[in-house]
Amino acid sequence: MAFFIDIRIGVGLSELHFGSSMADADLIFGKADKMEELNDLEISPTILWHYYQLGFSLFFDANNDQIFTCVDMMNPHAKLWDLTIFDFTEKQIIQLFKDKGIYLYEQEHHDWGEKRLSFDEANIDFYFQKNRLVSVNYGLITEGTQTLILPN
Repeated sequence: MAFFIDIRIGVGLSELHFGSSMADADLIFGKADKMEELNDLEISPTILWHYYQLGFSLFFDANNDQIFTCVDMMNPHAKLWDLTIFDFTEKQIIQLFKDKGIYLYEQEHHDWGEKRLSFDEANIDFYFQKNRLVSVNYGLITEGTQTLILPN
C-alpha cells in the first residue's frame, strides 16, 4: 500500500477526512492491527483502531455514528505542511506555527515524563521525551465542543 502519511490539521489524515466512517478508514488504510473500545472516558465512548505498522491510531466517536475524530501519530516520516515534522525541535515547531499565523501555545510537563506542546486553535498536541518529538495528537476542530485528545 503506497501512500503518504500527511497530518492535515482540521481536515484529517492523508485522504481520510474527519467525519469519515470506519468503512472509509478501512478502504484507505486497510484492516487495523488492533481495535478496542474505550468506555471509561469523560467525553464520549470511543473506538480506537491501531495501525502499528503505519505508526498511528485512529479514534472514532461511538456516540456520533462512529465517525473519525482524532489521530495519534507516531510515524517518524509523517509530514505536516510538506515538512517531516518529527525532525523538528520544539522551538522549530513553535516557529513553524508562528509562520502559519498561529501564535498561542501552551506547554506542560507530565508526571510520566513527557512534555506537551499544544496549539489549541489548531487542536494539536506535540509530545516530547528527552527533547525529541515522539507523538502528535490532533483532531477535529469544532467550536464550543471539546475534542478528545489523549496522552500516550
